[in-house]
Amino acid sequence: MIFSYKKLWKLLIDKKMLKKDLIKQAKISPTTIASMSKGKSVSLETLAKICTVLNCEIGDIVELENI
Repeated sequence: MIFSYKKLWKLLIDKKMLKKDLIKQAKISPTTIASMSKGKSVSLETLAKICTVLNCEIGDIVELENI
């Protein structure tokens, strides 16, 4: 299985936010965003920070995909 953050990228577009805005507001590193762009897993703490900034649930930003 692979982690898909397609929902997150769409949510950023809908909220007219850039990845760099998310990095700053959620206080996460650019390396974390790069990992997410490659479908790698990140900590629940990171997902919680993103959800707090975007006012959403974890399921709104990440899902598991079968390969």
